[in-house]
Amino acid sequence: MQHAVNSGNGTGNGTLLHTGDSHVHEVVKTAHEELRQLMRQRADIMKRIGTLKQTISGLANLFGDDILGEDLLELVDRKTGGRQPGFTKACRMVLMEAGRPLAVREVCEQIQQRLPAVLLRHKDPLASVTTVLNRLVEYGEALSVVRENGRRAWQWVSDPAPIEQRSAPLSQV
Repeated sequence: MQHAVNSGNGTGNGTLLHTGDSHVHEVVKTAHEELRQLMRQRADIMKRIGTLKQTISGLANLFGDDILGEDLLELVDRKTGGRQPGFTKACRMVLMEAGRPLAVREVCEQIQQRLPAVLLRHKDPLASVTTVLNRLVEYGEALSVVRENGRRAWQWVSDPAPIEQRSAPLSQV
């Protein structure tokens, strides 16, 4: 016999508890494991996409954008004309092409030089860039490092890095 207890406040939003709810716990556990696995796969895929974009951009730098078709130009964020790339894409592009860790201010300066219109839409560009860079670290696309002066900097990640290395001192990078 199953006993149910409604621990709500009368609004119908309470928790319904069953003494035989091990099946529910198993479903939640399985869903949690699958979600963690998918998140790891997404991070790996994003890193691989970043590596491929970096490779293609490097080849285009050497041989010219003419070697890339229209679709590929758009995929690697090199298409000129039309609308400006988004803020996150601009941050990705700057980090990807830097080849070294950059401070927030340096990322802002690079965006200002290349795509000034992108910064115009932001009241506090430094805060916006910091938010995007931290999100790129969460996605596994960037690495947060601490410079010798104690300030943070961010570097594009080409190769997969374990989660525990996504925020490391510069001496370990």
